Amino acid sequence: MTFAPFDIVVVPFPYSDRLAEKRRPALVVSASALGEQLDRLWVAMITTDRGRHLHGDAQIDDLQTAGLPAASILRASKIATIEVDRVLRRAGRLSFADEAAATRALRACAGF
Repeated sequence: MTFAPFDIVVVPFPYSDRLAEKRRPALVVSASALGEQLDRLWVAMITTDRGRHLHGDAQIDDLQTAGLPAASILRASKIATIEVDRVLRRAGRLSFADEAAATRALRACAGF
């Protein structure tokens, strides 16, 4: 299966502070070639956590296009590498407006 930047997938996303994972939506942030050639994806966490705002958070406004059931935010500060075969399903894709917000959030966290 091939994935492109800004696709939303459902994956077992690893916690950053413990050896566990949680099934959740995530945003594909890697180039398609990474998945095609190495069978890996870089994905950024999507969460419904509204309790706190972190550096690199971006609200996802078009939930229908994204395939998300509830109000959600992209948490660009939490990125994971996963094997393509661990993707449970494709949920949707970000709208153009949400792509722009996600790009700003990811750039705010990147060191280059």
